[in-house]
Amino acid sequence: MQFHILAFFSIFTPFKKPFMKTTPILAAIIFLFVMMSCKNNTLVQEKINYPVTKKVTQTDNYFGTQVADPYRWLENDTSAETAEWVNAQNKVTNDYLAKIPFRDQIHKRIAALWNFPKLTVPFKKGDWVFFQKNEGMQNQSVVYVQKGLSGEPRVLLDPNTLSADGTVAVGDLSVSHDGKYMAYSLNKAGSDWAEFNVIEIATGKTLPDKIEWVKFSGASWQGDGFYYSRYDAPVKGKELSNRNEYHKVYFHKLGTPQADDKLIFENRNFPLRSYSAGTTEDEHFLILSESEGTSGNSLFCKDLTKSGNQFVKIAAGFENEYTVIDNVGDKLLVLTNENAPRRKLVLIDPKAPTSENRRVIIPEMEDVLEQVVLAGGQLFAGYMKDATNRIYAYDLDGKQLSEVQLPALGTIAGFNGEKVDNTVFYGFTSFTFPTTIYTYDVVKKTSAEFFKPRLDFDASEYETKQVFYESKDKTKIPMFIVHKKGLKLDGQNPVLLYGYGGFNISLTPNFNVSRLVFLENGGVYCMPNLRGGGEYGEKWHEAGTKLNKQNVFDDFIAAAEYLVREKYTTPQKLAISGGSNGGLLIGACMTQRPDLFRVCLPAVGVMDMLRYQKFTIGWAWAGDYGTSDDSTQFRNLLSYSPLHNIKDSVCYPATLITTADHDDRVVPAHSFKFAATLQAKQGCNNPVLISIETKAGHGSGKPTSKIIDEAADMYSFLFYNLGIKPKK
Repeated sequence: MQFHILAFFSIFTPFKKPFMKTTPILAAIIFLFVMMSCKNNTLVQEKINYPVTKKVTQTDNYFGTQVADPYRWLENDTSAETAEWVNAQNKVTNDYLAKIPFRDQIHKRIAALWNFPKLTVPFKKGDWVFFQKNEGMQNQSVVYVQKGLSGEPRVLLDPNTLSADGTVAVGDLSVSHDGKYMAYSLNKAGSDWAEFNVIEIATGKTLPDKIEWVKFSGASWQGDGFYYSRYDAPVKGKELSNRNEYHKVYFHKLGTPQADDKLIFENRNFPLRSYSAGTTEDEHFLILSESEGTSGNSLFCKDLTKSGNQFVKIAAGFENEYTVIDNVGDKLLVLTNENAPRRKLVLIDPKAPTSENRRVIIPEMEDVLEQVVLAGGQLFAGYMKDATNRIYAYDLDGKQLSEVQLPALGTIAGFNGEKVDNTVFYGFTSFTFPTTIYTYDVVKKTSAEFFKPRLDFDASEYETKQVFYESKDKTKIPMFIVHKKGLKLDGQNPVLLYGYGGFNISLTPNFNVSRLVFLENGGVYCMPNLRGGGEYGEKWHEAGTKLNKQNVFDDFIAAAEYLVREKYTTPQKLAISGGSNGGLLIGACMTQRPDLFRVCLPAVGVMDMLRYQKFTIGWAWAGDYGTSDDSTQFRNLLSYSPLHNIKDSVCYPATLITTADHDDRVVPAHSFKFAATLQAKQGCNNPVLISIETKAGHGSGKPTSKIIDEAADMYSFLFYNLGIKPKK
């Protein structure tokens, strides 16, 4: 996300009062005042008449502390009253955006930049090569298949034919081990709920098999069927808000109705645990993972070569993470952070799975071991060093053989290969380097370009640097800074600061088409690697969770202060953005330091930290946040919860909140209540707007048309409120 802004007096007229007659002299004074304001990069805002949001008498008692929740009624996302409120808010937002004189210009430029072919990283299964391609402006990418590296691609599945508005998206793709069938999931209108279907690869024929009410699951094949996870069908009318409970694993046999699917695993004693099942490439083992949140899992396996075998627990508890890479004979290669915060690779014998019997193949090192792929008889280990990627090849005994040479410092986007295949596919990207696809020859140890995108952007005009700054507690935090070459450090540059900081998720250099319009117009894009992420392993993650969550906000605020101190920008030219957990980040920072930012862009954010766990999958985030059910955690959550820390008559930055009506990950009530509260308490004329997208969800699967529309609105708002005039 990024944006800029130009102060145009024709939109916001100062000194406007009822019944005031504008004389020629007064008009001249107004014109002169506004033009001076433009020169000083100070936008004079007109007061916005927001829709009146009713308040109800709702107070909750948390361990003796009374907490009011006057907009509780907005949690009912299917009520007619909420729908009226949404329509009224969207009208105010759309009216504001429509008056920005260069909105169409920004929209056209983003659309022009977006219009180039894009390819996902291919994967092989037998003789087939699969990938998804978007020719440029298609709402959804199309699934292609071809025979070998040089075969002629043909369309296997085009989701653009499944809905007129492009809101049906392909999610998971899973090809049977014999290469005959592909199971694929479809998500509608951005919801996490998925439906699985099956296609015959050779003929392109869609089979009658249909699996419904799947969520947080892929499909994993064994013989003529596949394993998947699902919930029971939700209560009608509450599909997008009810808490998700009792995840179960089933096996579906091709040609049979879903009602006949075999229940493989359930746990009625723990309704809030999640389960996923997968087979090894040779179908020797069935692996079952059990989790209570977004990190940490127990691991079970079943030997499928003998009938009647039961699951064997090979890793217990939820303190550590265990990911099965594949099997080597009758043993399992497992990536884990057990006694290794930056991860190691071990070989586990299911017959003797305890820690003392495990053989370390790749030990923990200084850099974080993010992923391991078994391909061509070698282990390809992906490391992260200061938030950029490296790939090294090892033999099966853990001896390092070579390094895969990458084009530059950046991010590996996928690394796909099969155990017995000497060809690996991978993608590489960076801030000004669009995702390019390569093949890697395991024997020759060489890479070759498979697909390179071409677009209307000259990357040679830009530079990326990485700096390290001190947070409040003196912890060193890395940050990437991207801008045009020759930037003047005069404190007058528009800056967009983006962050996340949670759930062990690492932010590495990435290419974002919409961001280019900001860079082209002199913008500086900054991305710090906050605690709470996974950039330096589990300890870095834990340093930004639960009672340590304030560290994340301190890290972000310190990044902004660094950019001001080093004269990249000033608070009047500084915008911040983030989505989901990053939306929480923006909400917390703007309520803690409203003086430090000019524009705030919280997207699909977790804003009510006292009730987040009561909706859909929110309970799974307790490992990072804690919950208000505990007295100590309650006090901590209340101290930074964005919704509960908005103060009366404080001048908050210009704010554009974005959410969607089908977001069943972070339900839109978070954004609804935050917007209503901020509008009621705003102490100045800075706009507080909310844009609620229809037939859209948390972000995944959003059609190209909606992505461009949303980006154009956000950048128009950003440009306008930062005083940026886009170039022609």
